[in-house]
Amino acid sequence: MGGENVIKVYRRGNSPSLVATVPTGDLPHGIWSSGDGTRVYVGLENQDAVVAVDTLKNKVIATIPVGQQPQQLLYAPRAVPRGPGNVNLQPLGVAGKAGHLTLSPPKGSGERAHATVSVNALGALDLLQIAATGLKPGRNYTLWLTEKRTAPFGRKQALTMFTANAAGAQIGQAVGLLREVLTPPKSATSAPDQRYLVITPAGSRTAVAVQDQFQPMPPPEGPSPEPAPAAGGS
Repeated sequence: MGGENVIKVYRRGNSPSLVATVPTGDLPHGIWSSGDGTRVYVGLENQDAVVAVDTLKNKVIATIPVGQQPQQLLYAPRAVPRGPGNVNLQPLGVAGKAGHLTLSPPKGSGERAHATVSVNALGALDLLQIAATGLKPGRNYTLWLTEKRTAPFGRKQALTMFTANAAGAQIGQAVGLLREVLTPPKSATSAPDQRYLVITPAGSRTAVAVQDQFQPMPPPEGPSPEPAPAAGGS
């Protein structure tokens, strides 16, 4: 479930029942089981990764880096009968230079909005995708690129507008020169030209969510389980 960043496991039957809720990562999108049923692989659209879930323990056991914004998976049992399985694979290059950000409610605001953001290189331009939850259903919102993280935020530039669905969630996208100004170098916590993301209701200057301090993504945890899935992304 992308709005909750979890997968839910149900026992089938005349009265299906929830048996487990497994935290995954940012915007799970796409799921496929291994041939023997011992693993379930789930794409994380806003984290450029796939997680492997142990179906006996209902627990994530590995996070596997993949291409940009995976939206579907395909698992081929015994596709690699021998060898490491990486023949003809190439490094992602610039496509792998992604930024991953989160937005949270301003302290003391009483708001419930949260969002995850991925910023992927498309060559000369970058694609930003935001997945927001905790919004007011049916209300219009604006995602801003701002000069400061705190009100009144300095100069602002509107990136995209979206309407929250009945669950108070929505996904929005924007294209521009965004990755470098939103994700400063690992050696610096800020840069002179750094910018931030802020969500406000349409027509309002009051933020319901602001970008958290940028933290470089940690390296993936755990080894890739064998056999590894073939993962696709958009």
